[in-house]
Amino acid sequence: MNSAKAASRAGFGLSLKGRALRYLAVREHSRTELERKLRPYEETPGQLAQVLDELQARDFISEARVVESVVNRRAGRFGASRIRHELINKGLGAEAVAQALVLLKGSERERAQEVWRRKFGTPAADAGGRARQMRFLLARGFSADAVQRVLRDARSAGEVADDVQVPPMPTVDEGPF
Repeated sequence: MNSAKAASRAGFGLSLKGRALRYLAVREHSRTELERKLRPYEETPGQLAQVLDELQARDFISEARVVESVVNRRAGRFGASRIRHELINKGLGAEAVAQALVLLKGSERERAQEVWRRKFGTPAADAGGRARQMRFLLARGFSADAVQRVLRDARSAGEVADDVQVPPMPTVDEGPF
């Protein structure tokens, strides 16, 4: 058994502040996230709020850094809707979320285009394939307008590979019977 486990069993575990700093060392956390994670370790009422107030006063907890971190990590793979949902779940203020969305909306189509290119690369040959590509991008949180533009631009740009052939439908005369 390592010394950390032995110390916590003996009643010498990390303080709330120590736990909070450990979480913050890994990645940026919002105050709400830290409250959720640290609530089980609070020994006296108000202790957690005091620790979080102190960390926020020392700028260890910053809403702006959390927004920036989430946007930087997620923007290359997800649309504004999905990132908005994640920011709200982190307990960030409406103003901070709105500012992040303004930045994301400007590059929504380009980001959707890049995600589509990495995943598919060529336009679908049929309606079922187009629907599959559309569902994929919509599930990633891209707006319907951005998705439609990406798929329309791909088709109009003639990005269909020459080797992609759609087999002709058999006629009644060509049937096996």
